Amino acid sequence: MSLLYLSLVCIMGFLMSLLALILQYKHLLSILLSLEAMSINLFVMLFVLLSNITLAGEGSFIFVTLSACEASLGLAILVSMVRVRGNDYVSSFSSQKC
Repeated sequence: MSLLYLSLVCIMGFLMSLLALILQYKHLLSILLSLEAMSINLFVMLFVLLSNITLAGEGSFIFVTLSACEASLGLAILVSMVRVRGNDYVSSFSSQKC
């Protein structure tokens, strides 16, 4: 029964991080933190759902690896944007500037 509660907590955490992503889209750092919270909730949910399957460890390891790559890529984009523009406002993104 505790796995059911953990699954519900993960679903609520995922929905709350999705709500934070929708409501706080002004800064790139807040977007990256919301995405990281979503990936952590998905990881716990994946681990709970695959706990009885023999390949649960390998699947979870692959997911954590991809989440770490996503976080490092987002941090690299954030650092380069702050160096070039001086801020991390999403409104300063423009695809028309070269």
